[in-house]
Amino acid sequence: MFNKILIANRGEIAVRIIRAARELGVGTVAIYSTADRDALHVHLADEAICVGPARSTESYLNMNNILSAAVATGAQAIHPGFGFLSENSKFARLCEEMNIKFIGPSAKVMDMMGDKINARAEMIKAGVPVTPGSEGEVHTTDEAVKIAEEIGYPIMLKASAGGGGKGIRKVNNVEELVPAFEAAQAEAQAAFGNGAMFIERMIFPARHIEVQILGDSHGNVIHLGERDCSLQRNNQKVLEESPSVAIGHTLREAITSAAVKAAAHVGYENAGTIEFLLDESSGNFYFMEMNTRVQVEHPVTEFVSGVDIVKEQIRVANGNALSVKQEDVTFSGHAIECRINAENPKFNFAPSPGKITNLFLPSGGVGLRVDSAMYSGYSIPPYYDSMIAKVIVHGENRFEALMKMQRALMEFDVEGVITNVDFQLELISDPHVVAGDYDTSFLGNVFLPEYQKEI
Repeated sequence: MFNKILIANRGEIAVRIIRAARELGVGTVAIYSTADRDALHVHLADEAICVGPARSTESYLNMNNILSAAVATGAQAIHPGFGFLSENSKFARLCEEMNIKFIGPSAKVMDMMGDKINARAEMIKAGVPVTPGSEGEVHTTDEAVKIAEEIGYPIMLKASAGGGGKGIRKVNNVEELVPAFEAAQAEAQAAFGNGAMFIERMIFPARHIEVQILGDSHGNVIHLGERDCSLQRNNQKVLEESPSVAIGHTLREAITSAAVKAAAHVGYENAGTIEFLLDESSGNFYFMEMNTRVQVEHPVTEFVSGVDIVKEQIRVANGNALSVKQEDVTFSGHAIECRINAENPKFNFAPSPGKITNLFLPSGGVGLRVDSAMYSGYSIPPYYDSMIAKVIVHGENRFEALMKMQRALMEFDVEGVITNVDFQLELISDPHVVAGDYDTSFLGNVFLPEYQKEI
């Protein structure tokens, strides 16, 4: 096993990785920006090294500084977490060149599956269903108009190198297409340095279903079930659960088998997620994209499967075979995760950085977990993502999980900054959510209009 790994991230995911490594007996190195000097991950790691100023481009995205930190501290591997450099094939390739193990898939596979157009082509080869759409990159509005006419409206414009909801636009008709394409392309260029787009027919209404997969260097690929991530705002997930109430045994077998087939086709190693859109009316599902990293919502899968995904990542990167086979994986109960953000839902979810003057995190009972890097007296910097915690619950059934989440959110208390805790409590208590009657349009088209009336 590795003696020491460097965590190329911050916040709750850095804390999560440090804890998993410590339980495996592996030493840890934290990196931090000048703005994160007092962050929890810095205090918890065995060693910590500053890699630059507050701006991400000069610190958490600074490949040279991060690799230099790994060499200086003698780290044998780098865990990228999610976000930042986690899906950057150039960084993975540099790690390979410097004989530092990147805890994730190879740069080659990342290129294959991280680019949505390449991924789509590979899935067609693998026999995994994909939505009707463009066969390659789309660079001009003239191309976009022609393709949209062929596949039919409504369509989705997506950045080829996209992620995090950037460079995505829904287009209902030809009048909306040109301005939407130009806006999405500009956003993609600014966010990813790549303005290439592609077009898909919009599956609506739909469920956003993703399947957690694990692969190793010994040819083993397994799945850990599905997550329902349909509750989204501006293409960003807000709440996730596992299993999905929209899926029965037959469909579950089909969609998880497709995910395993997809991962095996590309020789995938480490943790990854295959994302699908499900048309509930027909029961058809379509490949959307693959995330070649650990997901924010991985804890719900850990609760229902009993498998520690982050520990498996480290073991697999070390060359070990997966600790479980598919026949060993059993699913128990129901799990839900709510993302807690430092933001103000009453003012269009504006970020709310500041100093935490008092903090009480929910606890007590079996099946409750809070992943966070917060502590009383900590100042949330304004430079990074607004997520400050994840509340994850597990119950014997969905009703118990819902009630446990309501209880947990009622106890959650943060003073000094504004959070979305009350918003999440209202969402988890909504009759439609309680009944499992929602799709990707529910939060934006149904829940938010009613919520905003009450403000």
